[in-house]
Amino acid sequence: MSTETTLTFHADRLAALRLWMSGQQVDAYLVTSADAHQSEDCPGHDRCLHWLSGFSGSLGRALVLKKGAVLFVDGRYQVQASRQADPGLWQIAHLHQTPPGKWIARETGHPCLRIGYDPMLWSVNQADDLRKALASCGAELLPLPDPFSTIWADRPAAPKGKVRVMPEALSGLSASEKLETIRKDMAGEQIDLWVESRPDEIAWLLNRRGSDVPMHPVPLSFALIPMDGAVSWFIDPAKLADDSLDALTVKTEPPEAFLPRLAELAQGRRVGFDPVFAPDAVTVAARKAGAELVPSTNPIMLRKARKTAAELKGYRDAHHADGIAWVTYCHWLSVEVPRRAAAGNPVTECEAGDRINQFRQAVAGYLEPSFKPISAVGPNAAMCHYNPTPGNDTPLMPGSLYLLDCGGQYESGTTDATRTFAFGDCPSGLKTAATAVLRGFLSLSMACFPKGTFPHQLDALARMHLWQLGLDYDHGTGHGVGHNLLVHEYPHRLGKLPNPFGLEAGNIMTIEPGYYLEDGFGLRVENQVEVVAGDNGFCSFRPLTLVPIDLGLFSLDALSPEEIGWLDAYHARVRAELMDELSPESRVWLASATRPIAALQSGEA
Repeated sequence: MSTETTLTFHADRLAALRLWMSGQQVDAYLVTSADAHQSEDCPGHDRCLHWLSGFSGSLGRALVLKKGAVLFVDGRYQVQASRQADPGLWQIAHLHQTPPGKWIARETGHPCLRIGYDPMLWSVNQADDLRKALASCGAELLPLPDPFSTIWADRPAAPKGKVRVMPEALSGLSASEKLETIRKDMAGEQIDLWVESRPDEIAWLLNRRGSDVPMHPVPLSFALIPMDGAVSWFIDPAKLADDSLDALTVKTEPPEAFLPRLAELAQGRRVGFDPVFAPDAVTVAARKAGAELVPSTNPIMLRKARKTAAELKGYRDAHHADGIAWVTYCHWLSVEVPRRAAAGNPVTECEAGDRINQFRQAVAGYLEPSFKPISAVGPNAAMCHYNPTPGNDTPLMPGSLYLLDCGGQYESGTTDATRTFAFGDCPSGLKTAATAVLRGFLSLSMACFPKGTFPHQLDALARMHLWQLGLDYDHGTGHGVGHNLLVHEYPHRLGKLPNPFGLEAGNIMTIEPGYYLEDGFGLRVENQVEVVAGDNGFCSFRPLTLVPIDLGLFSLDALSPEEIGWLDAYHARVRAELMDELSPESRVWLASATRPIAALQSGEA
């Protein structure tokens, strides 16, 4: 089969990969949805699993055998994978219950003795886990070159998005100041050379932002940071056409020079890397060069999570602008949903999701969305990562429940918020679950905790009212948010799984409990928050999001005086900070939406 031919059918694509496998003398090949940076969203050039299988989800793995192929996805994507991947070609397995290594070890019908993988696309930890699982059945994991550069004839080119400067006035520290701090951290671990493969860490360190992937303002690149001298930045020079790199002690090289230069610089040195994200190829190259490998927590990641005063001000400014857009949007919804429904031309999910970003375009500092809006009506909202498609989206009608999860990238920060709207009266059963979600949101929002508390130690506060009803939600409770960087930023995660990174003043998080009834409804309340220092070494959360919460969803009589007090104070703050910058019509809406709860309960206007 000619590799110069564009392969339209997935059966042909699998056949081309198997032909390549035969030339490499392997029995199977492992494919991943990840790129070399373990990005959450990859450019088209790196969407190899999608090209091969038809599965378009953000997380997946595949095992291609001489006969047969297995697609591994988590619970979010089981239905999607079964619809997108040809069942005559692919078997669907659960990524967490039976991951590839475990599947191979258990599957005696396939003699997978030699299994190929691309060491640039699998992290050190992922590859180590594979090797451990395969050892039990005598299989061998073999690093191989990228097969898709050979078999994917019409593969999109790697992106060349332009790099821009993040002004020091917004970042709060110069690149040289950041580098000095990172080198002190390296010295503390006796690391001679740090390998950086995460574009958001590089962007933060060098005070640069990128445009390779929409909504992810990071430059896809690698870096090597020695204890002294210039940082080696491996980036396509076309991305730097408008950047003079002034004030940076940086030497740029093309991406293909990354591993050879690592091998050269690693000789006889202690080489540090983050095994969670660094490509397995890093350890292969460094080990061959005679380096001492030092797997470590990323010092750049930890420093980046402690926002500077300038960054914190930027977040507040971004959320102020975002709040104006949100309130304008909420007023628009309140008018257009009933009007358009009565006219027989209802607002649709796609239109509603697009409209919020249109309102953002009118406020100061807005650049682009921070992710594709989750705009979902009724049962669609029960799918946490639902995205509507034009022509197949659901209308927003009086009496329906509508969830919008969206955010913006601003010059000074990144936003992420969720609100659920009730267009009419809610059934009592829905209100019971919704009120439990709200009370969990309030419990965590009002929490006071010692500095250094691990995020997972707080997670139960958001779930306890649902648990009392025998209910729960199958996603994390919150995540870090970047400073005009990634909307999902490491290392902090609020959730059930252990997260060994203590919270401290200057961290930015989301708080977003929810509840989802399959084929029924989904609801979530999400604020972005700042961790602030209190007295005696304790911390608390201060809301950054300035968006009213639709109280028509909830049984307000079930709230405690403290919960009512928090909501009233929050709404009073939203009203005070935004009112003067709204249109007259939006001011009227905001005044009504932020009335004290006592006024709502008494029916006062």
